[in-house]
Amino acid sequence: MKFELPKLPYAVEALAPAIGKETVELHYGKHFLTYVNNLNGLIQGTKFENADLETIVRESDGVIFNNAGQVWNHDIYFRSFSPFPKSEPSGALLDAIKKNFGSFGEFKETFGKAAISLFGSGWAWLYKTDDGALAISQEPNAGNPIHSRTGLPLIGCDVWEHSYYPDYQNRRADYVRNFWNILDWKVVEEKFVGKK
Repeated sequence: MKFELPKLPYAVEALAPAIGKETVELHYGKHFLTYVNNLNGLIQGTKFENADLETIVRESDGVIFNNAGQVWNHDIYFRSFSPFPKSEPSGALLDAIKKNFGSFGEFKETFGKAAISLFGSGWAWLYKTDDGALAISQEPNAGNPIHSRTGLPLIGCDVWEHSYYPDYQNRRADYVRNFWNILDWKVVEEKFVGKK
């Protein structure tokens, strides 16, 4: 199976000022594309040559996983944004957030701390466990809840420096605060209830 860079659902400049055009061009147009190209080359002649992406993420390790994980992670990341996002969750997802974190505000604070405090490069995730609860994890490098078999990823915040350095330099906390301004809760709600 040959993987392709998915088309962005918005223009490269549409997420500014939260994420600027230069960052999107670098992050999406160079880093994400490189992971896609690397993965296509790495799976040739392996048991993953005709596998779907989720299977590769679940079952691979080493350099194949590093690239497959980053393709999966970046697809979720970029599809979760909108220049005109639904700014807060509602319905069953909001109920689950309140049940697991106390309030929407407490959830954002807990998730933000996970993203800001992750040492080095990686991802902060909100995911749904097999029993329907919500949890937050820190995953180094290309890690995600699919690979670690902890649950279904709902939100991934990329804290590799290339995701924020052109806009924020070393101010990761500012990037994480502005992340909420473009996160589209409609997309997250669809994942939560099982629509993709």
